[in-house]
Amino acid sequence: MYRILMVDDEEKIRLLVKKYAEYEGYFLEEASNGIQAIEMAKEKDYDIIILDIMMPELDGFSTAKAIRKNIDTPIIMLSARGEEYDRIHGFELGIDDYVIKPFSPKELMLRVAAIIKRRMPENSQQHREIQIDGLMVDFDARKVCVDGEVVNMTPKEYDLFFYMIQNRGIALTRDKLISNIWGYDFFGDDRTLDTHIKLLRKSLGPYSRFIVTLRGVGYRFEA
Repeated sequence: MYRILMVDDEEKIRLLVKKYAEYEGYFLEEASNGIQAIEMAKEKDYDIIILDIMMPELDGFSTAKAIRKNIDTPIIMLSARGEEYDRIHGFELGIDDYVIKPFSPKELMLRVAAIIKRRMPENSQQHREIQIDGLMVDFDARKVCVDGEVVNMTPKEYDLFFYMIQNRGIALTRDKLISNIWGYDFFGDDRTLDTHIKLLRKSLGPYSRFIVTLRGVGYRFEA
């Protein structure tokens, strides 16, 4: 799973990008300022960094320059300004792409995918597929096999299952699952989620044990 560091002082923008990134199968962590981003980039390995220019304390240019002293992780710069000077200055610092706000999250994800693909050696570009015991999940083909047998799921079962796998080992609250799978404007209740979990466990057969119930919290995929 590719890891993204999203750096922006606006929480709404971070959450919006995170929603689209997770849907595309990426793992995204957030930083609200440049200083925090520099520390996180030192401590963890990221495949790409999405960095806003206009931030308090330390702007995006200074943050990118500091990060570039230690690592060469690809950087996409976000800015509400579209001046040529900003773009040139950013590229001189070694950023890989430049996106002007307001932006399309879908387009941003396409730019992320393009940069990751460019940096991968040809022989390492693999189909997104994982195998866990007798459970095979093919994200690109949207296919799940249990002990060699293809399992037919509803679209929401697929969405829910893929999201849980992509966040395996992480405690996922009911609210988080509902907002990411059904959307923030969902008007149903927890029973809808519980019903889909029940159907999902039935579909997984002996591997339903991988879905752990966290009482009072939600669920976690543990394998």
